[in-house]
Amino acid sequence: MNNKKQSRRKILSARFTSIISISLVLFVLGIIAFMGVFAADLSTLLKENIGFTVVLNDDIEAKEVSRMKRLLENSAYAKDVTYISKDDAIKELTKELGENPEEFLGFNPLQASFEVKLNSDYANNDSIAFIEKKVRAMSSSVSEFNYRKDIIELINDNMRTAGIILLGLAVILLLISFTLINNTVRLGIYSQRFIINTMRLVGATPGFIRRPFIRSNIVNGIISSFIAIGLLYGLINYINNEFQGFDVLITYELLMSVFTIVIVLGIVITFISALFATNKYIRMNSDDMYLM
Repeated sequence: MNNKKQSRRKILSARFTSIISISLVLFVLGIIAFMGVFAADLSTLLKENIGFTVVLNDDIEAKEVSRMKRLLENSAYAKDVTYISKDDAIKELTKELGENPEEFLGFNPLQASFEVKLNSDYANNDSIAFIEKKVRAMSSSVSEFNYRKDIIELINDNMRTAGIILLGLAVILLLISFTLINNTVRLGIYSQRFIINTMRLVGATPGFIRRPFIRSNIVNGIISSFIAIGLLYGLINYINNEFQGFDVLITYELLMSVFTIVIVLGIVITFISALFATNKYIRMNSDDMYLM
């Protein structure tokens, strides 16, 4: 009776150790996943603040302004379109300068314009050059088409570089994590290799033998995933408390994406590891098991 209790205690202890080990590995993977998803969202946010200005001639009619605004708003590339009249423009300039240039010039030197913010997919110089042709073709009243080519190129280059670095880091850590989790699962199944051998000797099919081990390790993976998610959530809350304004960038969708990635990785890696480990001992000769 005592032997059974000790054996059960050892199995539970080994399972607990396995869950903690897998949880810590998934926690690290979760941090990388968070950084990747966060960087992607930040890149989209930055790109959606990129835009261009369409300056209009003074002789443009109200009908033409309405028509252009409608065309711009219905285009695939525009996220937000704002029309700034001559009066609005002079008011903004007066607010910035502290005095009205119209008072000493005798006329309003500014022109009406459209401020267009782009959808992230179009926030690159090649797309904007193509958009410029389409905008100029909309109306003969387009005077200028302005955008910051250098800033757009700098943002895209930096985002591309950051993406490559994060991807490389993610791949390396994923391989390391898979190896660590795989070894943890293999050690757990190794301790039960004689049970696998006994089941095989009494005529159990490979599928029947694999099933409980795979199921058990997937459950371990799910439990480990939720522990890792709890650690991640605590870390994110800590960062939110330490850095003001950081919580604005942390959306519900971002958190759900990261948590889903952690759960999927926990299930997939433990499933693959358990599958390969049980197959190894199913194919192994009985004599070889005693030599291990």
